[in-house]
Amino acid sequence: QVQLVESGGGLVQPGGSLRLSCVVSRGALNSYAIGWFRQAPGKEREGVACISSRGDSTYYLDSVRGRFTISRDNAKNTVYLQMNSLKPEDTAVYYCAVNEPFSTVEGMCTVLKYDYWGQGTQVTVSS
Repeated sequence: QVQLVESGGGLVQPGGSLRLSCVVSRGALNSYAIGWFRQAPGKEREGVACISSRGDSTYYLDSVRGRFTISRDNAKNTVYLQMNSLKPEDTAVYYCAVNEPFSTVEGMCTVLKYDYWGQGTQVTVSS
């Protein structure tokens, strides 16, 4: 069974940056679509950034577009989320997830489409 472990979360001031990492084991990273999701207290989990297995399609939540970047290093079986210009509203637990390749890009960053999840890492943006 594929396993995922996130790291890189922490406390950062508004305007700061963090880089999250997710190591995927027991599977080749290029065999999966990859997503970063987040969940704040009292809110639904939402897709933040996702990338197709081929890397030819990406999705970004409107509120993070231009600030966050998803990337993958297939040789290291690791996916990253670079987060810049962080805002307090970015505070949440961030999860990485993978799934077998999708046949369409529509809904590629929908929570219910992903089968394998990490345990999450806390990101707190505060002064």
